[in-house]
Amino acid sequence: MGVRSRVMAQRILIVDDEPSIRKVLAAHLKKFGYDVETATDGAGGIARLQEDLFHLVVSDIKMPVVDGMALLAWTRENQPGLPVILITAHGSVANAVDALKQGAHDYVTKPFDSDELRLTIAKALATEVAGRKRLSPERGRFEIIGRTPKMRKVYDLIEKVAPSPSTVLITGESGTGKQLVARALHENSPRSSGPFIEVNCGAIPESLFESELFGYERGAFTGAVSNKPGRFELANGGTLFLDEVGELPLEMQVKILRTLQERKVDRVGGLRAVNVDVRVIAATNVNLQEAMTNGAFREDLYWRLNVIPIPLPPLRDRTDDVPLLVEHFLRSFNRRLGKSVQRVAPDALAALLAHPWPGNIRELENLMERSVLLSEGEVIGLDDLAGLRTSNFDSSSGDEGLEELGLKEYVRVHTVKLERARIQRALSEEGGNVTRAARLLGISRKSLQTKMKEYGLRDES
Repeated sequence: MGVRSRVMAQRILIVDDEPSIRKVLAAHLKKFGYDVETATDGAGGIARLQEDLFHLVVSDIKMPVVDGMALLAWTRENQPGLPVILITAHGSVANAVDALKQGAHDYVTKPFDSDELRLTIAKALATEVAGRKRLSPERGRFEIIGRTPKMRKVYDLIEKVAPSPSTVLITGESGTGKQLVARALHENSPRSSGPFIEVNCGAIPESLFESELFGYERGAFTGAVSNKPGRFELANGGTLFLDEVGELPLEMQVKILRTLQERKVDRVGGLRAVNVDVRVIAATNVNLQEAMTNGAFREDLYWRLNVIPIPLPPLRDRTDDVPLLVEHFLRSFNRRLGKSVQRVAPDALAALLAHPWPGNIRELENLMERSVLLSEGEVIGLDDLAGLRTSNFDSSSGDEGLEELGLKEYVRVHTVKLERARIQRALSEEGGNVTRAARLLGISRKSLQTKMKEYGLRDES
């Protein structure tokens, strides 16, 4: 599928139209221990940034057609937080200073001083913005990793809904990334400079709900020695995220509904209502419509919260994103745990693709943390996937007669099934057009036709 399985730590893209400069820079940076790739001009640099993830760009300012300033402008718009160092001739420092005003991280002048270059790059990488607003389109957007059609629909919804004040209800199984979507909505809204206050409704004792959400006045109860604002007040001018909203007690549902309607809160023991300007985003892994039927959730509150629904798919319905998530967690846990695991072996990746992921992304994250921590080499093999329940495949996938196989053979059989199913989905998404399906799959038309013949899939082109 064109996704690299090895970890991509501290990857630098060199963009220069002079072969000698590219060669010298690449030699220096490789000697410093960085992973280096090059492009011959600004257009080529943009193309590489769209294809892969880099942690730093080092680019010449003066290049034909698409110069360094145009490349800088593109990164500011499409990959904010990606540091760019510009190269300038000794007599053109004024251009580099102008570039700094437009968002470049730093500049270096020709000829290069090795120590100065090393220090400049080290500082740029140290200050790389971890919270980029958007990843490469090949990996995902809004700090959310995923590129499947279902995730692209989620990104489109975030983009459309974020600027509005409308209430949003995010639904999905546990571990699907509801908090990330809530943060993306806040950070891409006019309220992004305001507070983002999160409330886990499933973690607050019922007796403390009212004081936690609405606050209290001094003397309202034993231990109330001073006034304390609640979460609604703390979120004033920003966003209040009610996570696991399905766990709200019925009594609190009534009070929250009134707050949403009147935009006012009554502190416990207070004499006056306090005005609040809050956008509410709620999330739940509970089927609230069933909860309404059972009398556990108020219908009026449901419709007040469900103005804009954003459903998140479970990981088993977006398995094409598993390699991207694995790569992300490899980088993350290598940094956190001081490890240097480079990649996941093909048979191990096949097992990850075949797993049903009942715990979704959180389960995958925990598995990768254990595997990276316990790994004794640079490659995670099938035996290193600590705790993976490989026998937990969907029973509908035809496991009869396979349980006697060894683990590796079992995985290979399921890999074939997954490949066949992926090809079927691609053909369906592209209306049976083999050329477009091959492009979606990242293989040639001829290769796709060969696989279609191998798997008994009719060519409907």
